[in-house]
Amino acid sequence: MSSASPVTRSPALYGRDAEKDVLRQLLHDARGRRGGAAVLLGGPGTGKSAMLGFAVDQADGFVVLRTRGVESEAGLPYAGLHGLLRPVVNLLPALPPAQAEVLTRALEVGAAGVGLALPAAVLNLLAAAGQPVLVCVDDIHRLDVPSREALLFVARRLADERIVLLFGAHDGGAAPEGISGIRLGSLGQDACRRLVDDLAPAGLSEELRASLIEIARGNPLALGELVGSLDPAQVAGTAAPPGMLPPGGRLWRAYADQLAWLPEETGDMLLLLAADPDLDTITLVRAADRRCALTMLEPAERAGVIVHGAEDRYDFREPAMRPVVYFEASLARRRAAHRLLAGVLDHDHQRLRRAWHRAAALDGPGEQLAEELAAAAAVGSHGGYPAPSLAFERAAELTSRGDVKAACLAAAAIRAWHAGLPQRARSLLTRLRSLTVSEGARGQAELIRGSLELRSGKTDNARDELLAAAGWLLDRDRGQAVRALLRASEASYLAGDNSRFLVIARQAAALRRPDDPAATQLMFEYLAGTAATFQGRHREAADPLHRVLRLAPSVRDPSVLVWAGIASLLLGDDIQALRLSARAVETARVRRAVSTVPQVLELMIQAEIWTGRYASVAANAVEGLRLAQEAGQLNSAGQHLAWLALTAAVEGDEETCRIRAGSAIELAGAHGLGITGALGNWALAHLDLAAGRHASAAKRLRATARADGTNGHLVVRVMATPHFVEASVRTGEHEQARAALQVLDRWVSSTRSPDRLALAARCHALLAAPGEAEERFRDALDLHQRGLCEFETARTQLLFGSALRRNRRPGAAREHLHGALETFERSGARLWIEQARAELRGAGEAIRSPGPRTAEKLTAQQLQIARIVADGATNREVAAQLYLSPRTVEHHLRNIFTKLDIRSRVELVRLLS
Repeated sequence: MSSASPVTRSPALYGRDAEKDVLRQLLHDARGRRGGAAVLLGGPGTGKSAMLGFAVDQADGFVVLRTRGVESEAGLPYAGLHGLLRPVVNLLPALPPAQAEVLTRALEVGAAGVGLALPAAVLNLLAAAGQPVLVCVDDIHRLDVPSREALLFVARRLADERIVLLFGAHDGGAAPEGISGIRLGSLGQDACRRLVDDLAPAGLSEELRASLIEIARGNPLALGELVGSLDPAQVAGTAAPPGMLPPGGRLWRAYADQLAWLPEETGDMLLLLAADPDLDTITLVRAADRRCALTMLEPAERAGVIVHGAEDRYDFREPAMRPVVYFEASLARRRAAHRLLAGVLDHDHQRLRRAWHRAAALDGPGEQLAEELAAAAAVGSHGGYPAPSLAFERAAELTSRGDVKAACLAAAAIRAWHAGLPQRARSLLTRLRSLTVSEGARGQAELIRGSLELRSGKTDNARDELLAAAGWLLDRDRGQAVRALLRASEASYLAGDNSRFLVIARQAAALRRPDDPAATQLMFEYLAGTAATFQGRHREAADPLHRVLRLAPSVRDPSVLVWAGIASLLLGDDIQALRLSARAVETARVRRAVSTVPQVLELMIQAEIWTGRYASVAANAVEGLRLAQEAGQLNSAGQHLAWLALTAAVEGDEETCRIRAGSAIELAGAHGLGITGALGNWALAHLDLAAGRHASAAKRLRATARADGTNGHLVVRVMATPHFVEASVRTGEHEQARAALQVLDRWVSSTRSPDRLALAARCHALLAAPGEAEERFRDALDLHQRGLCEFETARTQLLFGSALRRNRRPGAAREHLHGALETFERSGARLWIEQARAELRGAGEAIRSPGPRTAEKLTAQQLQIARIVADGATNREVAAQLYLSPRTVEHHLRNIFTKLDIRSRVELVRLLS
């Protein structure tokens, strides 16, 4: 039984598990005559109506009564009760005559007098239904006052009744006295992503998804309306993502209705805040030119429209309301607000903001405003409002000169790309195509297109576009032309196409000039040193690579610092590579060069791999993967997935390793990423080696020797050589192992890196005769002592101990095996722990269960999952955070419960607290 008032339903209430549990419990208790009430508090679009709909769906066997407050009926006494109780007026004869009479008068003529008779009659009418009752009242803040007071009276007297009262109310404060409040806050990232996946067409880019989530700020209605507003060009990635809520949508109208009640002078102040998100209170008062300016904001504060935040600023409580305030104002009022703001922004560091407001106010000739805005944007703003890309775009709209328009659009596209907004950059380039542009502007556009393809498309397409860009730029901007060549060589590097890399390096060498600036010189030296390295001429490579490092301190560009970091790795200086990568990350973040951070993290991870810092590798790869996905950089995301697969292999987490490596290898095949495919295969080979599957490991690593754009890559092949030699020796393929070792030897002998020399010595020990092997192993351990990588030291100890045991020297073997076991246990390397224990048992030592503490019973991956689950995350939220499948998380959680001998999440929380 129900009223005719509909309740909005949601097919999937993501991120509301705790709230749904509360509603289920209320219904459960009511069935046992323990009634209750709750008010769902939330802003427009947060899902109050959907949660009421969920309660209705769960109310099997209940009489369901529903209504909602309507603004136009708020002045009609008892209109709310009339809408709610009409389906059960047939129960009026069951009430005492006086209560029946007063309730009938209220429902028929809107008058009931004062006292308890009416609210008591409502309570008794609901109790007379003969079965449990669910009452849902949406928008109770819009209900007429007598109806609201009667229902709140009932809600506080349900302890012994089979009745549940649920109210939906605007989040303007606390719940009514005596009634529980359920506050519907913003949805988390995982819930937002799942909601977008439900609503959006397939193939939505990660950048567009992230943009929608950023605008919606966790509001489910906002997400739904934003997805519904997408046009085919936006879905395809050729047009810029939306910048705000759809004007005229439900949420827009809800915000506009809320603003309509505010005084006009308050609206003027809000318009100033909306016109400049960086406006501080002092500047706001100056712009308003009124001493009572802050007093005029008080109605907006009381209404919950704004809050006084950090740094003495007023912020909109709901960020999505800012464009509503702005665009609901007339054009004349908006221009007046911008003119006021331009007049008070008089400091040099406010130059870009002042130019922006003058342009928005049309405070001068269009050409003059465009020139002023472009000049201010060119100086740059490393944060704050407006973004330089938007400033250049606005300048392009103000000018009628084709060459200036093209230059501004190209500059806007570059800034959008650097800010990690490739879809916006592509849309700007599309607009640029329709213009007649100079050769220089065309070269800049091709450079951006090639850079976008380099990070998200096919490597061969990127190489060709970047080479074309270099040709367009060569006679107009040598520095950018050289940069285009460097990126073309990077495309060949990512593909594993060494021959094309060398051709590009020769092209670049012919362009060198003695008066080139430091950054350009560094690029030339990097190409020369890397090309010589790839040809095996390591001594020849040393001089240009060292010159790269001497030039690095004078360079501030994070992309150029990445190339300097690679030079450090080629020279075997991991510490220097870590320093340069840390500096590059800091510089990129200060400059808001979001698009560069994932590549810098790739460099940092390579240095950490050589030093065995796998926990740090995992943390940086998770961040790199997130940033790459948000910026639409699929190729970088593939590398980070492969590094995560390698860390899972080290931990012995077979299922996670296979999932991540499989995804990386699949992406590598689609995009021609030889390095990513090789890294994925290396991760799987490491896993095979740790599990004792030597033939499978050798087969996988042989694949990294192929330069077919899928599995082949020289750098990864060299890095994986110690694993390949070990697997090949175990399978009797000594000649292949020796051939691979020759390549490794030529490189490590030129680096003077103890860690790399130790790995080569270990390989020689594995290939040596029994008498010579022991000496080689001891040389390797001596070198390890001077190096940084504890994990590879343990791997050498394990192999040495195993050799000593087979040579019937168990006592000597145990010393090294114990050292290996301790390191593996600290690293949580489960499969390597098992190998070390098996060798110790073979050496005659009885290995007992170590009886670890709670945390030590789990692998690093399991402990990470356990902690996140203990914090209240669902399996899907854990999966999203750690880039696993929900099924894998469920598998891990079962193993965690088994290891810890517990049965529920509650016990897990208690155990880890």
